[in-house]
Amino acid sequence: MRTNAAAAVLGVSTNTLRSWERRYGFPRPRRSAGGHRQYSLGEIEALRTALAETQNISSAILLARERGEGPPSSARLAAAYGAFDEEAANRLLEESLTLRSVERTMEDVLIPAVAWHFDPERTIPEYEFAWRHATAWLSALKRLSPPASRPEGILVFDASARLELDALHAQALELLLRRSGIRTLALSPAVEPVRLGRALRALAPNAVVLTGRRVALDEIGRLVYAVRGVAQEAVVFDYRGAVPDTGASTVCRLGDKPLAARDALLERLEAAHRASESTAPQRTSSRGRAHRA
Repeated sequence: MRTNAAAAVLGVSTNTLRSWERRYGFPRPRRSAGGHRQYSLGEIEALRTALAETQNISSAILLARERGEGPPSSARLAAAYGAFDEEAANRLLEESLTLRSVERTMEDVLIPAVAWHFDPERTIPEYEFAWRHATAWLSALKRLSPPASRPEGILVFDASARLELDALHAQALELLLRRSGIRTLALSPAVEPVRLGRALRALAPNAVVLTGRRVALDEIGRLVYAVRGVAQEAVVFDYRGAVPDTGASTVCRLGDKPLAARDALLERLEAAHRASESTAPQRTSSRGRAHRA
């Protein structure tokens, strides 16, 4: 982190930051090949936290030094991505998993670290490195997910493109659903609706999740129509704005975060399950009366 950025994070001037370095020897920057100061994201983050707690620079520096860089954070992982340091990135994620669940590591550390390098105007090398590393990590975790333990099925139509943040979020949601024991199938909207039959009959989806923003509404309509031809009761959900909100849409919206989206889906599935159980005795009773008659 360069001097201007470090000072902005701490809410002080660059002169103040340099004066702390001279007086306290902390935070201590390294020097780039061109002689520019480069501060550790971990040290800056630790100092910012300590300053908020103590409101005193000497006490804050003492506290930050005692704590060290602290637990793995999105800022530290972003720094590893910025340095193209795959070994450091792997180590930080492994350390995070000793302190956090897979779910919290993914949402609080991994995805924010990739987003740190996102530039909407162009794809920079740091972002592509981070995105590919994160994708590989999520794919490995998906292979390690336990077998499905629930009867429900969820079909995810992912209309995002490679190197998009939406694609990373789609992978994250699929992983969370699999780890929750739900049978999950992810497809792209490029599949022909007339060829969906076998997949739909195998999955028997209770819900369809639309994500990614690279598909037209009429294509979405054709896909949903094809799904409803096999699974009439399947509920359609929008994740991260795949379906424009015109005010007239009846699609259930899951928001932008994978954990919240998973929880909303599970809540909806469990509510449907409870409703079906509550009506089952009534159906049985009706059949019994008809038999006696």
